[in-house]
Amino acid sequence: MKPYPRKEQVEALRKAYPAGCMVELLEMNDPQAPPVGTKGTVIAVDDVGTIHVAWQTGSGLGVAYGEDRCRRIDHD
Repeated sequence: MKPYPRKEQVEALRKAYPAGCMVELLEMNDPQAPPVGTKGTVIAVDDVGTIHVAWQTGSGLGVAYGEDRCRRIDHD
């Protein structure tokens, strides 16, 4: 398991993935994970760097810092 991110890293994640932005799942190591390529809306980034997402499949699994990957797909 990866160490928790520093406060500065969490703040950077919050700026990169603000609530309401759209993301696409690239990788999630969880048997309950939505399929790669699933899109969703960011709800929040918590204090340990997990990006909480409302996936279009109905799943609510978060993207764990240092373990899973997603990318922002909307443009400001």
